[in-house]
Amino acid sequence: MEIDLGKLPFDLDFHPSDNLVAAGLITGQLLLYRYAAESTPQRLLEVNAHTESCRALRFVNEGRAVVTGSPDCSILATDIETGTAVVRLENSHEAAVNRIVNLTESTIASGDDEGCIKVWDTRQRSCCNSFNVHEEYISDMTFASDSMKLIGTSGDGTLSVCNLRSNKVQTRSEFSEDELLSVVIMKNGRKVICGTQTGTLLLYSWGFFKDCSDRFVDLSPNSVDALLKLDEDRVITGSENGIISLVGILPNRIIQPIAEHSEYPVERLAFSHDRKFLGSISHDQTLKLWDLEDLLQGSGNTMPNHSAVSDSDSDGMDVDDSIAKPSKGTKRKNASKGQNISSSNNFFADLD
Repeated sequence: MEIDLGKLPFDLDFHPSDNLVAAGLITGQLLLYRYAAESTPQRLLEVNAHTESCRALRFVNEGRAVVTGSPDCSILATDIETGTAVVRLENSHEAAVNRIVNLTESTIASGDDEGCIKVWDTRQRSCCNSFNVHEEYISDMTFASDSMKLIGTSGDGTLSVCNLRSNKVQTRSEFSEDELLSVVIMKNGRKVICGTQTGTLLLYSWGFFKDCSDRFVDLSPNSVDALLKLDEDRVITGSENGIISLVGILPNRIIQPIAEHSEYPVERLAFSHDRKFLGSISHDQTLKLWDLEDLLQGSGNTMPNHSAVSDSDSDGMDVDDSIAKPSKGTKRKNASKGQNISSSNNFFADLD
């Protein structure tokens, strides 16, 4: 299925329990569609959410609302039934909001263009912490729920680990020579995989984040803008050339290209709530819904047995508590001017 969005999309998300998909556009609009197999998707909402582009969005509160973020520094919660604004936080960040991800049932995280990550608690209705850990834009984030660790990647070429229990930045990787654009956790929590601007996949071992333990270069030279974990051994990649590929991790190899969205970069990938569909958006202004079973047909039995597969790293969880310093010549941005939490206290007041 294809949905003509009319304008360039920056993010998409599927409803957690219903056949709904949302997209955020360069125009600042939020679009919501209902989809079903063998039928034309139906547009349910078209909301002018932001004065600038809608870069980030996620369903929250069991899908009753969509939270969006924008370069206008605002975060907006929109009711999906009525399309009305539940609440708008005008100054959620001091810079453009570039990424929003779900953490727990009652928390989300947002990242901005100056490397700041904020965590929002929907029960306390406030910003519960702010991590000023990167020098450039936050490109992606993922969450390890068992250890309450938030992994972030940035255009400054580093990966960060924020401990949400202690509310501290636990560690940060050394500076790579490449922008990190996307991130997933795989191998039952033992590996963190990052997609980069040059198309190399960087593999970090959990607890050893200073430098990557492995590199996979077969997707180069096209940047890997989107990563989506299929299972513990396989990841779906979205690349600059529009190709969506199925990639095996340890052993590292391209299992097969599974789709071609267009000749333009794949901006985001996401699964529907029942994992029947893979959603992709690109610069061709379309949202495509792919039948996942059809895409993976013929690839399910091509992966070898990984029970004996390991790499050279120890499986120990030695935690690196030091923070990597910028390399010489790297310009560090000014320290935070303060969290200004009080202005955020009522953000989620009407979302319960």
